[in-house]
Amino acid sequence: MIDGVWIMLGEREKTALLHIARKTISEGCTQDLPPEPDLQGQPERFRQPAACFVTLQKHGALRGCIGSTEAHRSLFEDVIHNAFASAFHDSRFPPVTESELSEIRIEISLLTPQQRLAVTSEDDLLQTIRPGIDGLLIRNARHSATFLPQVWQQLPNPGQFLQQLKIKAGMASGEWPEDMECFRYQCVKFAE
Repeated sequence: MIDGVWIMLGEREKTALLHIARKTISEGCTQDLPPEPDLQGQPERFRQPAACFVTLQKHGALRGCIGSTEAHRSLFEDVIHNAFASAFHDSRFPPVTESELSEIRIEISLLTPQQRLAVTSEDDLLQTIRPGIDGLLIRNARHSATFLPQVWQQLPNPGQFLQQLKIKAGMASGEWPEDMECFRYQCVKFAE
C-alpha cells in the first residue's frame, strides 16, 4: 500500500475506469461537451471523492494531461471530467481527433491526499521530497504547478525536478517566495 492511499481499486475497477475515460474521449470527438455523469448504479468506490489525472500518450509521447490535485467530486466524475479535458482542453496540444483515437493510450493516476511539507527553503524541500515516490505541488499567491511522481522518470535529479516545476509554475529559477507552500502526494497509476 502506498502512503496515504485511501481508496484501493481491483483490476476490474481499473479496467472499468479506463473504459469510461476512453468512451468519454470517443464521444467527445463528435460532441462539444463531456457526457453527463450518472452515479446511479456505479460501484461505491466510484462514488467516493477522489482526485485523479488522466494522461494521454500517442506513440509514447505526451498527448494531453489534465487532473485534479484535491478530491472535490466523485472518482467517476473526476475521471470523466479529466479525460475530456485532457483530450480537448490541454492548451499544449490541439484537440484529439477521431482518426487518432486508436493510437492513443490512456493512463489514470489516482492521487493520495496531499501532505503539506513544513519547508522554508529550496534546500529543505530537496531534503524532504522522495525521488521516484512523491508527486509535488508548489504554489504561492501568484503561481502554482504540480508534477506527478511519473515525471521522475524524465527528471531523476531532485534539483532539476524542482527547477522544471518552478518553470512550469512561472517562477524564476532562483525564486523562493515568502508565501511558498509545498505539498507532496503519491499515486496509483494504471493504463490500457
